Amino acid sequence: MHEKRHRKLVRDRVPAIIRSKGEEAQTTVLAPAEFTPALLDKLVEESVELRMAPTRGQLDELADVWEVLTTVVTELGFTLDEVEQAASFKRIVRGGFSERVWLESTSEVPAVRN
Repeated sequence: MHEKRHRKLVRDRVPAIIRSKGEEAQTTVLAPAEFTPALLDKLVEESVELRMAPTRGQLDELADVWEVLTTVVTELGFTLDEVEQAASFKRIVRGGFSERVWLESTSEVPAVRN
């Protein structure tokens, strides 16, 4: 028997889906202190999958990012409304991304002597 190690957070029903295919799934329930770091790792994982997805798979990957993100929001003690308000404030103060600005570099400007 070949064991494949995953060592990652998965959706709640994934172990049952694995078992329904005749495979074994070794699982554990994370302690509260382990859950947030695992969620943040999962957010990175799902973001990378979104980045790599072909156009036809992007909606599914966006759904995965959304599911993890909304869970992170709750786990950190915020509401989606609070996140939206913070995003709106940052959009007003710093702008959004609609203008597609790419920052190439920055440099210090020499002081002008009088």
